[in-house]
Amino acid sequence: MISTSDFRRGITKILWNNEPWLVVEFQHIKPGKGGAFVRTKLKNLITNRILEETFRSGEKFAEPDLERKNMQYLYSDDLYHFMDQENYEQVEFDSGSVKDIKKYLKEGEVYEVLFFKEKPIVIEPPRFMVLKIIETVPGVKGNTAQGGSKPATLETGIILNVPLFIQEGDKIKVDTRDNKYIERVE
Repeated sequence: MISTSDFRRGITKILWNNEPWLVVEFQHIKPGKGGAFVRTKLKNLITNRILEETFRSGEKFAEPDLERKNMQYLYSDDLYHFMDQENYEQVEFDSGSVKDIKKYLKEGEVYEVLFFKEKPIVIEPPRFMVLKIIETVPGVKGNTAQGGSKPATLETGIILNVPLFIQEGDKIKVDTRDNKYIERVE
């Protein structure tokens, strides 16, 4: 059982109203009069609906029966196709299910897929990905890592700011949680 005191932003998943929910935000509130409570913002892992809800402090929730599988992204047509790395079964997602991670979909890359009641519901990209720069303005001799940043388009279509010394064709490590450049990779 998960108590409201165990909530962690973006990490804690609870079973509420027979559906899996992710705790997006929470705040413990202790009014001067009456019992303490927790104000939360929850995201439904099946429908992606965001909901604000208030619970009594110390209220307990069941853990959702989520199964994690590593699946390789194969290709997209009208659907996005993924293959299980152990038994080679394939699952498909519609464009609404992948809209949050679409900018990090790369053919051949392995993603973590969450299953609820044997049905795939959420795709999670790796925390860090190595992506190739396909377009950026040229660097000028003398530019350093301290000299500022410039926009760069990566192979998946995402645009982010990189240091001035980065050039087209370079591979960089990107943090997928906050869309930030980490380092250049050889």
